[in-house]
Amino acid sequence: MAFTEIDKPNEYFNTVLYTGNGSTQSITGVNFTPDWIWFKVRSEVGSHRLVDAVRGNTKYLFSNGTDAEATVTTNVTSFDSDGFSLGNGSVNENTRTYASWSWLASNTTASNTDGSITSTVSANTTSGFSIVSYTGGTGSSMSVGHGLSQKPDIVIFKNRDAVVNWGVYTDLIDGSYDFLYLNETNAKGDSGSYSASANTFSFSASSTVANTSGEKVIGYCFHSVKGFSKMGTYTGNGSTDGPFIYTGFKPAWVMWKKYNNIEDWEVADNKRLGYNPSNYKLVPNSSSAESTSIRLDFLSNGFKIRSLGGPINASGDSFIYMAFAENPLVGTNNIPATAR
Repeated sequence: MAFTEIDKPNEYFNTVLYTGNGSTQSITGVNFTPDWIWFKVRSEVGSHRLVDAVRGNTKYLFSNGTDAEATVTTNVTSFDSDGFSLGNGSVNENTRTYASWSWLASNTTASNTDGSITSTVSANTTSGFSIVSYTGGTGSSMSVGHGLSQKPDIVIFKNRDAVVNWGVYTDLIDGSYDFLYLNETNAKGDSGSYSASANTFSFSASSTVANTSGEKVIGYCFHSVKGFSKMGTYTGNGSTDGPFIYTGFKPAWVMWKKYNNIEDWEVADNKRLGYNPSNYKLVPNSSSAESTSIRLDFLSNGFKIRSLGGPINASGDSFIYMAFAENPLVGTNNIPATAR
């Protein structure tokens, strides 16, 4: 029996926790060669560090800041078949504990000419994730091929050359295109210049975030995939018996943000101690250490909020989320082995 949905999510996304040793070490258990790794020290204050195979293992961006891209040779020294190797840099300091979140793209790159600007793309059409690198055009209208087979629900952009905000663009909120800043707490704003299609995303005007002439940009593109990922919105009720958000799978990782008002981004995952119901959270727009101030249940088919707190469940407020799966409600894991 064939399935078009993903029934082994940890072959496309995985969280791995580790403790730094201040020297060199190889981290295994990812289950694939990662194309994008998001690091955060848990035990201390320290920046989020994002590295991908398209830019190269020595090139870093920081989700909690506006910094331009930095080159660090002592953090990730290689992407490996079951994880990654580390040097003695800031993602491997002795005795500190870390979370790493890894995504699989294609483990290769291709030149994409679907748009008016040629991009370098690592795309996984099965999991609905691609990494897109390009250089801004003339500062006016342009389009860029993203390599996916359908329109992305969310694209996260960073201008690699400039000290500017991260941009998170989506049409999930109200059907028109809106933006948020990954490094900020701001409410959403309406985007008059961004749009996306099954083949490209476009800007109709200059953008410091993603379309400045001659400046390099990286984009992380996502669309929902049955059994693997879900992006959407929900409304808070201000109760410890909070809303249930159906995803169609047991979540491994959820990131959310109140979009109608000022509030932090927050992330919970299934590997750090404390989930169901007292989760440990990390804050993508902050360098703060891990906190235990949220209450969230990861269930077989979605997540249930048990906190009345403003960052996750303020009454009447609106939230956007991204979730990736541990176990799908669909697929071969729900079929007896004798029938597979």
